[in-house]
Amino acid sequence: MLKVLVPLAQGCEEIEAVTVIDILRRAGIEVISAGLDDLPVLASRGVLLLPDTTLDLALQHDFDMIVLPGGQPGTNNLKAEPRIIALLQKMAQQGKHIAAICAAPSVLAAAGLLDGKRATSFPGCLDGYAGIHRQDAAVVEDGKLITSRGPGTAMDFALMLVERLSGKARRDQVEAGLVR
Repeated sequence: MLKVLVPLAQGCEEIEAVTVIDILRRAGIEVISAGLDDLPVLASRGVLLLPDTTLDLALQHDFDMIVLPGGQPGTNNLKAEPRIIALLQKMAQQGKHIAAICAAPSVLAAAGLLDGKRATSFPGCLDGYAGIHRQDAAVVEDGKLITSRGPGTAMDFALMLVERLSGKARRDQVEAGLVR
């Protein structure tokens, strides 16, 4: 079974985190949400999220994809976490799927993964990073890297992740069930 890691940092964007987790699970993909520590996660708009496990425990497993929700200060908390940066670099070297939405593509940039790549983000979040071919599309794919703009694009982003992991037919099936 496909396995996806969604790290949840204090101050993450709840729409992005919950939408990705929900849509991937609807597709039959195993999703592990992992807090950076063993505390509940207070998201950016005050929603309390309970991760499935801690990052330390999650790191004992292999994943087919990692998906970073954005939001602030969640993105800054992910960017400051050496375990996340190391995992992103390891997964990139292994040719695994890496995805980020909203401000979180800046974590990919900080890890050196967006050099020479096409990417999108919440407006301004990739400013200060050279070598990125910025796009304004809702979802941008460059090889195994998938980025998206923000809370309003979360469903399109999540459905694209389903398509990349499980195919267009599975995406269409999940999307039909959403009555979009």
